[in-house]
Amino acid sequence: MFLDIDKKDAQSVAVIDDSKRVLTYGDISAFVQNFPVNERSLAFLLSENTMGSVLGYCAMLSKGIVPLIVSNKTEESLLNNLLNLYRPQYIWVPEGRNDIYGNVLFKSYGYVLIETDDVSPSMNKDLSLLLPTSGSTGSPKLVRHSYRNIEANAENVAHLFQIKKNDRAMAVLPMHYTMGLSVVTSHLYAGATVLLSEKSLLDKNFWDFLKEGKATSFTGVPYSYEILDKIRFYRMDLPDLEIITQGGGRLSDSLFEKLAKYAEDNGKLFIPTYGQTECTARMAYLPWPKSLEKTGSIGFAEPGGVLTIVDDSGNETYEGEAVGEMVYRGENVTMGYAECREDLMKGDENNGVMFTGDIAKRDKDGCYYIIGRKKRFLKIYGLRIGLDEVERMVKDNFGVDCLCYGDDTSLIVKVTDGKLSEAISSLIEQKTHIYHNNIKVEIVDSLNRNEVGKVILNK
Repeated sequence: MFLDIDKKDAQSVAVIDDSKRVLTYGDISAFVQNFPVNERSLAFLLSENTMGSVLGYCAMLSKGIVPLIVSNKTEESLLNNLLNLYRPQYIWVPEGRNDIYGNVLFKSYGYVLIETDDVSPSMNKDLSLLLPTSGSTGSPKLVRHSYRNIEANAENVAHLFQIKKNDRAMAVLPMHYTMGLSVVTSHLYAGATVLLSEKSLLDKNFWDFLKEGKATSFTGVPYSYEILDKIRFYRMDLPDLEIITQGGGRLSDSLFEKLAKYAEDNGKLFIPTYGQTECTARMAYLPWPKSLEKTGSIGFAEPGGVLTIVDDSGNETYEGEAVGEMVYRGENVTMGYAECREDLMKGDENNGVMFTGDIAKRDKDGCYYIIGRKKRFLKIYGLRIGLDEVERMVKDNFGVDCLCYGDDTSLIVKVTDGKLSEAISSLIEQKTHIYHNNIKVEIVDSLNRNEVGKVILNK
């Protein structure tokens, strides 16, 4: 059974949801055994942070069913595009939806298993799971995971955080997002407890659940911590919370330092991590003693992995100061991408090596820092401009939400405060040496974000 769930203590609590319902490891094992599909097949899992979603995930991975996990909130036209492209044989969907058609086979824990008119395609024997890239929900480009990818990531994360059976992870990131799925999987692997929440961080009931559930760890993305910073998280009495960890992008230096200082002052551990969907969520982490001295660093490769840097001349180095594209090696590197149904037959195209597309620098102590994306650069009249660096510059200097994009003639900067327009333009001109006529600052009411806080670009 997936993650040896049937070998865990059957009476141990595996999941508690925010309505206070309890699911034991024995309950999961019984659900898997009763799940009515036992054949190799393709399924869609329309996920929520609920017990039904977790149970469907465990059952499918245990029985050779390959789930494509997308958010239950996926916009209808995007979901229909995926359904038409991949044509799953089964769909595991929350009860109450009236837009999914087929033969109802099974109902349990608020979910319904529907059999469609389609027949599952031939699939590679190692293929276990499909996730949209970067947590997006409408892209037909999927990441193909093997069974070993998922196991290796769970092992690495459990070792990294020293997860014990009595640990309780607060799972607020959505399951269709690689980091959210990693929290669930690694804690089930360790026989620990997942506190599963659909509530917003701004909802008082979320914090009541976190406290009453005695959460020992909390995982967020930068947007999560931006919210926590505004609601006086640092003043909360959270005696059971031992670890706060972050992934999903780079924190501002000021917020990084604030979290590190909060952790030190309150006897907790702040452990930043780095990962990609293409590497089953986690690839690097910064050990907690270094969080105060290595602001902004992602640290070192996680247990079981290796990080290197390839410079502009193609030279790959494992140690010493360097700047270039970061490369990761490990058993959690996924098999490659799928962009159509036929791609599900493909084998492992990465062979354990991932050129991340991230530009990193490595310091003399071997710590890595992400400084930009390989494709997030413009070249304006010969000047190479890192869009990520400009965004950080604006956020750090003005504390304003910001998004940069453009072409080889102009840099476009979307910000949410019109009073700062001239000052922002002047700072960018001063720091990058772009002529001011090539900088266009656009004022917007807000920047659209997805469920994990990533900005959605509407040009």
